Amino acid sequence: MNRYSTTMFAAALAVSCGLQAADTLSTEAKQGYNQIKGNILKMAEGMPEEHYAFKATPEIRTFGQLIAHIADAQMGTCSAVNGAMKQLGAASKTSKADLVAALTESNAECDKAFAALTDANAGEMVKTRRGERSRLGTLVGVTIHGNEEYGYTAVYMRLKGLVPPSSAGK
Repeated sequence: MNRYSTTMFAAALAVSCGLQAADTLSTEAKQGYNQIKGNILKMAEGMPEEHYAFKATPEIRTFGQLIAHIADAQMGTCSAVNGAMKQLGAASKTSKADLVAALTESNAECDKAFAALTDANAGEMVKTRRGERSRLGTLVGVTIHGNEEYGYTAVYMRLKGLVPPSSAGK
């Protein structure tokens, strides 16, 4: 009986470890992306239209230009991962509605790229405008860039007396 229990425990542990390890890298990459994607979209939707032209200092981008930059960067990178480099042209837009729509469109392109990511294909090389990189590295770069830009735009919100989405309710 003791030998049977030990064998069953070992088998259960092996199965459990195997299940936990399935697509761990890609799952974690997707979680990070989804978190920042949600925060950026909530921020873009939450900033009043009149503050889209706001600059924290004269020499930097407006809030709207930052949202456009995020949308254009995401579209360029994620469409490359999806096999066909596309340009969005969000930099030419200024209205909140147009910029939120552009951000939503770039999110949809990135959603496709992240949905197709698995641990098995994470190391595949993809051609981007910055050269060849692994699929995982390229998509993690989208998340890193999103976090960086979110940090900038959070300051804009604070300067306008608004609470960034990641701090709301805390």
